[in-house]
Amino acid sequence: MTRKVCVVSSCGGHLTEVRALRAAYARYRHFYVLNDRVLLPADMEDKTYFIRHSERDLLFVVNLFEAWRILRAERPDVILSTGAGPVVPFALVGRLLGIPTVFVETFTRISKPSLTARIMYHLAARFIYQWPSLARHFPRGVYGGVLA
Repeated sequence: MTRKVCVVSSCGGHLTEVRALRAAYARYRHFYVLNDRVLLPADMEDKTYFIRHSERDLLFVVNLFEAWRILRAERPDVILSTGAGPVVPFALVGRLLGIPTVFVETFTRISKPSLTARIMYHLAARFIYQWPSLARHFPRGVYGGVLA
């Protein structure tokens, strides 16, 4: 059976970073979850869900329900993200459903972790950071080097 990957990302730089990881997930069935409607590359058009842009307000609860609906319908084997906020509801619901999350802290965080990373460190089954200077913040994390 072919594995399935749920790729969750904010748009812009986070999406660019997670797409740099395509070699790791392209051979698997996969779909994307984004928090903004953007002009998508052709390979993303048919397999992208859009959720509300909300990390810290009442719409976060709406995104929890959306995460539940999407994850139950798609049944991925793993959730992959480079951030930012949209991954949190998916990681929470994924944990309830037994779906592990792999989180890669963004390239832009060299010495100080992002808020999303500080949350995801406790939720992710695998936590990867891109700069060695972040090791002191994430002792159970894995240094993965900079995404090319």
